[in-house]
Amino acid sequence: MRQLEDAIVRLLKQRPFYGHFLLQFRRRPYQGRKAVAVTLIDALPTLMVSSQHFACFSSDEQQALLEHLVKHILHLHPCRRRDRHPRLWDLACDLAINPGIDNMPAEAPRPERLKLGLGLAAEEYYDQLRLIPRLGDQLGAGDGDNSADISGEQTTDRSAATLEAMQLQPLDDHQHWQDAERTPEALSEQVVRQMVQSAWHESRDEGAGDLRALIHSYLTPPTIPWQQILRQFIGTAGRVGKTATWKRAHRRFDQTTPGIRKKQYLNLVVGIDVSDSTDTQPLRETFAGELLRIAQARQSRITVLYAGSRIQKISTFSGNPAVIETFRGGGFTDLRPIFDYARLMQPRPAAIIYLTDGFGPAPEASDIPTLWVLSPEGQKPVTWGLELRLDKLLETL
Repeated sequence: MRQLEDAIVRLLKQRPFYGHFLLQFRRRPYQGRKAVAVTLIDALPTLMVSSQHFACFSSDEQQALLEHLVKHILHLHPCRRRDRHPRLWDLACDLAINPGIDNMPAEAPRPERLKLGLGLAAEEYYDQLRLIPRLGDQLGAGDGDNSADISGEQTTDRSAATLEAMQLQPLDDHQHWQDAERTPEALSEQVVRQMVQSAWHESRDEGAGDLRALIHSYLTPPTIPWQQILRQFIGTAGRVGKTATWKRAHRRFDQTTPGIRKKQYLNLVVGIDVSDSTDTQPLRETFAGELLRIAQARQSRITVLYAGSRIQKISTFSGNPAVIETFRGGGFTDLRPIFDYARLMQPRPAAIIYLTDGFGPAPEASDIPTLWVLSPEGQKPVTWGLELRLDKLLETL
């Protein structure tokens, strides 16, 4: 899509941080009625663009729309909706970020159009939107203040705000934000944190603008325990569907409709780099032990691939695996065979966990969610995937 590529190139020149951050997004086909959409799918930021609708905007507006999407992801807006009314939350998020973006199309939601102050967080705008008379009721939220004892100029102002709010619509498609709800927010935050660090390194602190304070918060080392990252990553990978249950109340329809239970099936590929630099046995055993404790709690299928320059051994466990054995190798490392093997597996694995030092050729991209578990002196070989370092694991031993 030429116009999208041109817009990203302009960002790389004028707002380098935005451009480098956006280049790391996964892209998916999109046939919706909006020009653009963004969400987090399995914790990975995902960009969707309609070439037909995107072309209706000027080049400056196209760039502004992409900046808009970047801010949604940096603020983790798709993850923070929780049980709030979707329409009100969508509008609140746009009110929070649009004032800081130049060249946004005139129809974009802005706080001053609703006589609201600038500089509030999405949650604060959401609370104020709920107070606009009849807005919540007309949207099906039931949160609007429908009282009739307000008179005079205040009534006129609030009525005007109601009409204006009803007409405001996000320029991007937020319906895909529901995809972000199946991933723990902490895991999505960790993925975004690593993308920010990569973009910051590539952009050399240029083009961050009003995001500087937010970016610096991502550059601070995370405090999430490695066990939590691993459990959340596996929990997301192992989720395969939903089933109805009367043991759980439905969020929207209470007792008239059965609730929803998420089914779990763990289907993983674990890659073990057998080079000498990753032969740290206590760390391997500790990591494997945590992995097995997680696997034993659910139905599972784990394929362990031991590889250097090629795959040297394959072990498969079904049900509740008892142990992952040790295998030593050495020599040159090529990270690609593990991914080549995983792509050909049937059924396709839900995720890949790769214990490695990261030194060696790796695929340019992979559509299988990947957790890179790196040795203390290792480095992440690519920009995609989630990183977990063994030196942080060592601190907990």
